[in-house]
Amino acid sequence: MQKAADYYAMEHLRDGRAIEMRALRPDDREDMLAAIRRTSPQSLRRRFFVPKRGFSETELAFFMNIDFDNHVALVAQIDEDGRPSIVGGGRYIVVQPGQAEIAFVVVDAYQGLGIGAVLMRHLARLARDAGLKELIAEVLPENAAMLKVLGKFGFRSSSKREPQVIHLTMQLA
Repeated sequence: MQKAADYYAMEHLRDGRAIEMRALRPDDREDMLAAIRRTSPQSLRRRFFVPKRGFSETELAFFMNIDFDNHVALVAQIDEDGRPSIVGGGRYIVVQPGQAEIAFVVVDAYQGLGIGAVLMRHLARLARDAGLKELIAEVLPENAAMLKVLGKFGFRSSSKREPQVIHLTMQLA
C-alpha cells in the first residue's frame, strides 16, 4: 500500500494517452495556477460554487499545504509537447472521524476523457487505505458530468436537502 504523500500511478485516457496520477507537491504551485488559468469560469464556479477569478494567498496556502492525513490531494498530469502539465486535480478533506469530503476539477480541454473517474478511483483507494468509511460530495445540480461520475462510483443522494446543492454520500466499507 502506497503512502498518500508518495502516491503515483500511470493510467490511460479514453483516447489512449498516458496520464500520471500523483500526490500534489509543494513545488506544483505554479503548474496548479497555470491549470486554473486554463479552466473556464463556468468550470471553476462548478467546483467552488462561486465565481472565481483568482485565489488569495490564504486560499493558495490551504490548497497547497497538504498534510496527507486529513487533507489528501492528487494531480492528473499529462505530457503536452514534451512538457508535463497538470490538467486536473482532486482532493479529500476529513470533516469528521471516518468521513471526508471529496472534490475535483479538470481543465476544460481535457473534460470528457475520463480524468474525473480516474481521480475518483484513486482518491477512493487512498481514502479506504486511510480507514475512512464514507465520502461525501456537494455538487451543483447543473453539473451533470460530475453527477454522472459520482453516480458510477455508488454515490447516492443524502437526506440533507438544499435547492442549490446536491449532497451525495458513498460508503467505502
